[in-house]
Amino acid sequence: MLRLPRALYLQMVAHCITGLPEEACGVLAGDPVSGTVDRLYPTRNEAASARVFTVDSRDLLQADRDAEGNGTQLIGVFHSHTHTDAYPSPTDVGQAPDPSWHYVVVSLRDSHPVVRSYRIGGDLVEEESVVVLGQAAVAVAV
Repeated sequence: MLRLPRALYLQMVAHCITGLPEEACGVLAGDPVSGTVDRLYPTRNEAASARVFTVDSRDLLQADRDAEGNGTQLIGVFHSHTHTDAYPSPTDVGQAPDPSWHYVVVSLRDSHPVVRSYRIGGDLVEEESVVVLGQAAVAVAV
């Protein structure tokens, strides 16, 4: 289960919308045991594409250092799908580096964004619940 404070959920969706017409992306930091996100790091899409994403390596390094400096760790990644469902593409599955991470897909295909999260291990893709929490959180821009 992924637990995402409302403020960070809204920031994530806004970053994805702002990234149009390209896919937008970012990383999530928090507690790996509970799946609770406490920091969100919007990043640049190094691929600069409407069909694929690559988290900018400098942004990733900066996010990892910031998370570690705040006593937390990276626990996932998010990205938008500009034309398809909120389900990992074969490319997304092939690029998933860590089966313990949360892989969030924000579909912008329809009039309202659709947010879904997955665990990906090898070729196995399992959807997990996304719980949007009402509490405040720290929003971090990279």
